Amino acid sequence: MIRLLGIDPGLRFTGWGIVESDGSRLRHIADGVISTDSTENVPLRLKALDDALAELLENFQPAEAAVEETYVNRDATATLKLGYARGVALLAPARRNIPVFEYGAKTVKLSVVGTGNADKSQVSLMVRRLLPGATLKRADAADALAVAICHAHRRASLNIWKKPA
Repeated sequence: MIRLLGIDPGLRFTGWGIVESDGSRLRHIADGVISTDSTENVPLRLKALDDALAELLENFQPAEAAVEETYVNRDATATLKLGYARGVALLAPARRNIPVFEYGAKTVKLSVVGTGNADKSQVSLMVRRLLPGATLKRADAADALAVAICHAHRRASLNIWKKPA
């Protein structure tokens, strides 16, 4: 059994979800959203995000982390801020020697819903089906759990992290 952290990064809201994977079986542990104060300057918001992720990593002790890749939108400033948050999401587990994996949104949706063009409501519905007990207070938490589910499926199908018999 392995504990996995999924992260859906954002400067305003960063979703997170913890699952335990035992082969093809998944169990929900916890999920939530880290919010930063939009009235603060960006460095303080990034520090708040890093502090919150550090606390999650300490409390839940995941063995691996998975982070959703950044998509580029028309607003360059928003994309850049998302990139800052994503950098913190990648660094926080790496700083603790936790392996970090990255998945694009289409890969996550394909893994969880069965189609790379699924909308947020479809992702949320499938996450609730696959992980009874998930609280999913915001779509960001559902997305983070979907990233964790995607990673669990990928690592199980690749068999590359299994210990030799």
